[in-house]
Amino acid sequence: MASPTPCYHCGLPVPAGSRFHAQVLGETRALCCPGCQAVAEAIVAGGLEHYYKHRSENAANPQSLPQALPDELALYDRSDVQQPFVEQHGELSETCLLIEGISCAACGWLIEKHLRDLPGIAAAHLNLSNHRLQVRWADSQLPLSQLLKELRKIGYAAHPWQADAAAEQLQRENRRAMRELGVAGMLWMQVMMASMATWPEFNIDLSPELDSILRWVSLFLTTPIVFYCCGQFFRGALRDLRTRHLTMDVSVSLAIGGAYVAGIWSTVSSQGELYFDAVGMFALFLLTGRYLERRARERTAAATAQLVQLLPASCLRLDGDGQSQRILLSELRTGEQVLVPPGALLPADGRILSGQSSVDESLLTGEYLPQPRTVGDSVTAGTLNVEGPLTVEVQALGDATRLSAIVRLLERAQSEKPRLAEIADRVAQWFLLIVLVVAAAVGLIWWQLDASRAFWIVLALLVATCPCALALATPTALTAATGSLHKLGLLLTRGHVLEGLNQIDTVIFDKTGTLTEGRLTLSAIHPLGALDGDACLALAAALENRSEHPIARAFGRAAQAAEQVDSMPGLGLQGSVGGRQLRIGQPAFVSQLSGQAAPAIPGAQGQWLLLGDGRGPLAWFVLDDRLRDDAPALLKACRARGWQVLLLSGDNSPMVGEVAGQLGIEDARGGMTPDAKLAELHKLHEQGRRVLMLGDGVNDVPVLAGADISVAMGSATDLAKTSADAVLLSNRLGSLVQAFSLARRTRKIIIENLVWASLYNGLVLPFAAIGWITPIWAALGMSLSSLLVVLNALRLTRP
Repeated sequence: MASPTPCYHCGLPVPAGSRFHAQVLGETRALCCPGCQAVAEAIVAGGLEHYYKHRSENAANPQSLPQALPDELALYDRSDVQQPFVEQHGELSETCLLIEGISCAACGWLIEKHLRDLPGIAAAHLNLSNHRLQVRWADSQLPLSQLLKELRKIGYAAHPWQADAAAEQLQRENRRAMRELGVAGMLWMQVMMASMATWPEFNIDLSPELDSILRWVSLFLTTPIVFYCCGQFFRGALRDLRTRHLTMDVSVSLAIGGAYVAGIWSTVSSQGELYFDAVGMFALFLLTGRYLERRARERTAAATAQLVQLLPASCLRLDGDGQSQRILLSELRTGEQVLVPPGALLPADGRILSGQSSVDESLLTGEYLPQPRTVGDSVTAGTLNVEGPLTVEVQALGDATRLSAIVRLLERAQSEKPRLAEIADRVAQWFLLIVLVVAAAVGLIWWQLDASRAFWIVLALLVATCPCALALATPTALTAATGSLHKLGLLLTRGHVLEGLNQIDTVIFDKTGTLTEGRLTLSAIHPLGALDGDACLALAAALENRSEHPIARAFGRAAQAAEQVDSMPGLGLQGSVGGRQLRIGQPAFVSQLSGQAAPAIPGAQGQWLLLGDGRGPLAWFVLDDRLRDDAPALLKACRARGWQVLLLSGDNSPMVGEVAGQLGIEDARGGMTPDAKLAELHKLHEQGRRVLMLGDGVNDVPVLAGADISVAMGSATDLAKTSADAVLLSNRLGSLVQAFSLARRTRKIIIENLVWASLYNGLVLPFAAIGWITPIWAALGMSLSSLLVVLNALRLTRP
């Protein structure tokens, strides 16, 4: 069978019999939908068709971008709405817009060229790295709403960009950490060259004057490392000492501070060896570890900010006369009434006063099919109204909504998660306490034996036993393993995953989008009359072509659409195709059209829809959320390790039992709310179980955050991804099986590293205490110990 023609604009398959096309670059190009046709024609009409010559990737499909309503865009012309994100410069206004739909560098050329040709645009600059567009324009000539429409006309959705305070703070800390790391690295290399030239081992026969100059140069270059790059260690040590708590910061500060003071004494007196190279090396190793830790925290801190994207920017408020007015969500108050048209998100928690429809709650409950809702039913903010208009009384806004409650559960669960850093701090506290006691005793003894050697011996002991290798043992192995898993499509966002996988004994799976693909597909057609399967499919697709329901996507795009399609929430669709009245949906609803008795559903598995006309039923269509091909292999790997397996799904349909039966899962429960899932997790923790959670929806977020190890699918919501310890970017469950094996190898490497680091520190301590190791050899030994740990960890990068 010939492969379908790709859409010239977006690359999606062009359905058979498509009537959408455009003249681009002198040829007639096939397009998949009216959205792509409109965008292509707008690009050509603007003289910008060279975009298609230079692009390296297909453009985004316009219909996949967030839809904007004309009256909603008009809100952006209000001065009070513009105040937070628009700056005035005389007669010109300036703002920053976040652009969606950018696929390659040619998009930047297209956007800037199109805008600069518009009247009133003074400047337009797009940053391709973050998709932010800086625009300066005359608002009197071109309203902001019109500017946004012009961008949408050429296939891009734009909305004002406003920095989140917490995210901005994290970015500032990130930039500062990068500067500190860069300064430490560059200066350390210079210090090494200067200080090594003064070592007697090199026997360069330096003159006293040049030796003195090199010492002062080393001091000058090391000072910024100590006071700028390592300031965080000293501040942390001071804070911990005030609270009578010994941590790695105290150990690091003693080693760095001691080596720096010793280097100053050596420089001023022109005697002894320099230790500035050791200072730079300490800084570089430790700042690198801190930077990687900060990057992981940055990914998790943005979780709550993602919630805002689930809520609409505006809504239709009803006044006393039943007239609707578009307002910002911030202007809505409890007790007011809102009109929610089909295809719109619900702005608040509330109760339906009039209308009936189906509401897509998949982001909250995991159910892939919209649920029927009628007068008196409760609805939740952030869910999607699919079929009919609803009048809703607002009962909860902002922090009082169900979405906010889920975020609070997330924060509580995150606070209960065990921290690897806390364990390392406790180990370092005891280790440091022992070293300090030994150093004090050794210093006292040497003060009695030879006061001139006491300081250098204590310094050598502190440098030799600085737990750098101990601190690097776990992070370096995890970093190497993380890189290997990233190649497999599994992105780790927290360092404890590989270590924690070795302790797991229980796995919780979500169903929709995790063990299954998360979308309905047409698995079978059973004709009941004279028409064959293809003819029945064409009629069904024509009816579904007008529907926003997820079921409609399973039928694909039709060459023609039905006329006068009416949606009956919870029942099906009715419409006319070529003068022929048709219905598709529930058997009883379809059979009413012909007056015949509803036929019995032939099978138990899947979602069965009946197509019929005035003469009787025409065909059965079987829809199914298909099981992922590699799901059985993942379940087999879990059982091979003796793990307990649970299936907890928000879906309350029979599909939960069917999936459990196919995979042999004995403990499977449907209709689980986020609270119920979290309660089940707490029960498992009370039993002493170590839990791995695999999910993809907002309803999984609290459990993802509270589980010992959590993995979100690559197709998951942003909130689920930022709450998880790992993201399965490839959506291949087989990568998890490989992760289980790599976890065992990683644990072995970590144990080897810890044994070596402990053995080295334990062996070097007595030799340093009796004065057999000078500070410079102590620094060299510590460097070699750290290097050995790193090289051993790099073995994990090999398959």
